[in-house]
Amino acid sequence: MPRRASVDDFFARLEDVQRPHLEALRSLSVRVAPDAREELKWNLPTYVRGERRTLWMLQNFARHCSLRFSPEFFATQRAAVLAAGQECGAGFVRLPYDRELPVPLLESLMRARLADSDPTGG
Repeated sequence: MPRRASVDDFFARLEDVQRPHLEALRSLSVRVAPDAREELKWNLPTYVRGERRTLWMLQNFARHCSLRFSPEFFATQRAAVLAAGQECGAGFVRLPYDRELPVPLLESLMRARLADSDPTGG
């Protein structure tokens, strides 16, 4: 994958098949975590809270994209992802481009991660 100059550059270079899912994930991320910063880490859009607390990142592949969390956090959510009929791995939900995004599930995961990352417990 070519080196990206910024998060906007990442999105500008998406293939047509990738664009709808990844732009929807970007919009959902901004809506769910308006206080998070979008940063380019590991050449991928990453949502960060505070000094450097990574919330999640977006990944693009030829036939699917992924919403990735830390493996430790995701282990607590894996059963819900599988119960929703979604494919997943160690830390990520696999989202094929030929299937609709499971927005309620993804929002639930993001909100759980926000609560998990809140040092005040709220």
